[in-house]
Amino acid sequence: MTYPHLPPEIAELRERTRRFIREVVVDAEPVPGGRLDQATRDRLQAAAKEAGVFAPLVPEEYGGQGLPIEHWSPILQEAGYSPIGPAALNCMAPDEGNMHMLNLVATEEQKKRYLAPLAAGDVRSCFGMTEPHPGAGSDPAALRTTAVRADGGWIIDGRKRFTSGAVGAAFCIVMARTPAVDGAPEGATMFLVDLDNPGIRVGEPIHTVDRAIDGGHPHLYVEACFVPDDAVLGEVGLGFRYAQVRLGPARLTHCMRWLGLARRSLDIALDRAGRRELFGGPIDSLGLAQHLIAESVIDIETSDAVITKTAALLGADPKAGSAMSSIAKVHCSEAIFRVIDRALQICGGDGVSDGLPLAQYLNEVRPFRIYDGSNETHRWAIARRASAGRAAAVRAGEQYRGDAVVGRDGGA
Repeated sequence: MTYPHLPPEIAELRERTRRFIREVVVDAEPVPGGRLDQATRDRLQAAAKEAGVFAPLVPEEYGGQGLPIEHWSPILQEAGYSPIGPAALNCMAPDEGNMHMLNLVATEEQKKRYLAPLAAGDVRSCFGMTEPHPGAGSDPAALRTTAVRADGGWIIDGRKRFTSGAVGAAFCIVMARTPAVDGAPEGATMFLVDLDNPGIRVGEPIHTVDRAIDGGHPHLYVEACFVPDDAVLGEVGLGFRYAQVRLGPARLTHCMRWLGLARRSLDIALDRAGRRELFGGPIDSLGLAQHLIAESVIDIETSDAVITKTAALLGADPKAGSAMSSIAKVHCSEAIFRVIDRALQICGGDGVSDGLPLAQYLNEVRPFRIYDGSNETHRWAIARRASAGRAAAVRAGEQYRGDAVVGRDGGA
């Protein structure tokens, strides 16, 4: 992984992060399938602060490194080389996405109350949008959780599920549908809800194959939950707009972190293939293994390229970047899975055992094709945008090219 045009200070941060992950964090990883315990998390976060690699995406005023979005990827890939690396550096979902949105949307008082402790690693958070059927999932317009005006605030009612990070979190950003009030449009609104509020409770856990996100993916019950007016994040009725502020970059940071894990998986396979001998030579001398290795290098490099382009777009044109993040999410989630799957194949029986971490890595990345919008939903949106864009171009005067030419020499 080479980035020859990185500014010197970013290149130096990347090298510090690389050393910290490989020399400190990797040795602290739980056994495959296990979860990072709180004591180890606290110890690693303290060490990350001491090493100057903590909270790379957080503004410097809140104790972070203040990286601009176009330089996120080299750092987050290094963090993602270990499945617990992002937690150690405080750049793991859902906190990373919540911090990004709070920094852009929250009031100064909300930043002091919620962003500052989250950025310091003192608390964790969650994001409540996904709901049980027939509520919101890949289609946010299906949102069924509601919030209605009350004296001095709002009363929220609804149920969420797959509320990643909710167990042990200090607060949740809850998406709820609100009516048109006080000049604000009907739509969705985001609310900052403390999880010690008596109107909200964490419910049943959902047992999933992934283990990297602290706090799991449980149900969340919101019942006659009163919050004051200052709990509104941003403006009433604009929640879907803010969701795009959060979800575009959040999709991309998932790609960055998991691409780091794909690089780790390929390293494992290359080490194995270089020393284990079969049929009179090392595995990496066999054509079939070389094909698997080459395909993985191609998947990694194309993923890196699409991430880099998307990050640049998000920095320059957030709307175009958010659209491009759908392409990045689909490509990377599938390419990364293929890389890890090939590494497992190269390692044979040990690959599917817990003697190597590859089987757990597959479990970690497989849900990404569903989380943050299913790949099928993203493909639908990508196709719609392509069709609409071309139709607009033709209406604006570009030549229509869909008609066959009749009578051309050589056939119709």
